[in-house]
Amino acid sequence: MEFLLASGIGWITCCGLWLLLRGRSFTVVLGLTLLGYAVNLFIFASGRLWRDAAPILQGAGSVADPLPQALVLTAIVIGFATTGLVIELALRSRHDNGSDHVDGREPGVGAERKERP
Repeated sequence: MEFLLASGIGWITCCGLWLLLRGRSFTVVLGLTLLGYAVNLFIFASGRLWRDAAPILQGAGSVADPLPQALVLTAIVIGFATTGLVIELALRSRHDNGSDHVDGREPGVGAERKERP
């Protein structure tokens, strides 16, 4: 089970990085979102799976660690706000540049124009 979870987090991270390195704004937003999901899964997995443990302290016995869940909930809220900001920046860039390419220029456009000596 640990191998499955680790490889799943690895695949999500790889897909997020691949999308992040693409040239269009929408794929960059999707890549950032996938990276956020991978980090959330990593934090959640670091808290381990507790069996027969109370979520709240009730005398003696084992108690589940609530810190990873609290961190993931906070990261979800921050990730949602960050995604909204990045979408707004991508829309503004498209409006200003007329292109959804990350650097504002379409690949191949202007490449045929060569300066003559």
